[in-house]
Amino acid sequence: MREEKSFMNVPQHVAIILDGNGRWAKSKGMPRNYGHAQGSKNVERICEEAYRMGIKYLTVYAFSTENWNRPQDEVDALMKLLRNYMKTCLKTAGKNDMKIRVIGDLSRLDDDIRGRIAELVEATKNNKGLNFQIAINYGSRDEMVRAVRRLAEDCASGRIKADDIDETLFEHYLDTHDIPDPDLLIRTSGEQRLSNYLLWQMAYTEFYFTEILWPDFTKEELVKAVAQYNARDRRYGGVKEEQDV
Repeated sequence: MREEKSFMNVPQHVAIILDGNGRWAKSKGMPRNYGHAQGSKNVERICEEAYRMGIKYLTVYAFSTENWNRPQDEVDALMKLLRNYMKTCLKTAGKNDMKIRVIGDLSRLDDDIRGRIAELVEATKNNKGLNFQIAINYGSRDEMVRAVRRLAEDCASGRIKADDIDETLFEHYLDTHDIPDPDLLIRTSGEQRLSNYLLWQMAYTEFYFTEILWPDFTKEELVKAVAQYNARDRRYGGVKEEQDV
């Protein structure tokens, strides 16, 4: 396995949709919340393995803007899990030198959760290891709408001119500013859709879908995904010189 990884072109940025926690728990006769708890523990394991492989950026979809529509007891349990995870992540980040960034609209979260997020981001801002992004109350359409509002405000105030707006400027207003676009997206549990995740950023991302449920996603599965990424021919809309147009 180590030899295989050493010969692979490791993507700089991997994004993951952590899907299948509830189904994993149901298959074991356990409540959905048990699956979410086990899924959060697996995030820590995959963070460590990703960094060992040479991945520099890892972004996970923890809670979407649509997840508020789930049953209230499940939402409450997810918020409780999030509170606990912020504490655990602070310890893990210190041990592994991870730099944490949280993307999404945090205004809907409770004050104590926002406080823990701010503490985590501040405590890890100078770390030099894995750049770990957590998407919380995140939806890509919401992100772009928020970006456009701030951009419009800056236009109205005269800070920028309409003629100055291009892709580079617009990206500065996104939650992911200063973070490279994902090279590889992994979605577990067999679903094959983006679910409102990083729509702008994944214009040229390679997609990898697996039937494996997230709590069962191991470092070996991560290696499989990266190996599949290596088999792709990324041309970004162009062609190789030896190919005909």
